[in-house]
Amino acid sequence: MIAFVLAKVESGKDRDVLAAVKKLKGTKRALATYGVYDLIIEVEYDEEKELDTFVFDKVRKVPWVRETATLICSQMLLWETGQ
Repeated sequence: MIAFVLAKVESGKDRDVLAAVKKLKGTKRALATYGVYDLIIEVEYDEEKELDTFVFDKVRKVPWVRETATLICSQMLLWETGQ
């Protein structure tokens, strides 16, 4: 399963949280964003339990993370291959 974890962080701590999240095992990609959410973290796991552990035990324990929302993908289109 591929999922995107969106995070809101305390003002001025975006770069600190981004650096911390990039080091977490399971992070495929982490991006700082403008708008309602400050970070988007892409992950991929075989089981929902692994995703739960990532969100609840890792991301939410990073200092300055105030809130998260998790989007689990139902379908995927690969632009490179046209699949």
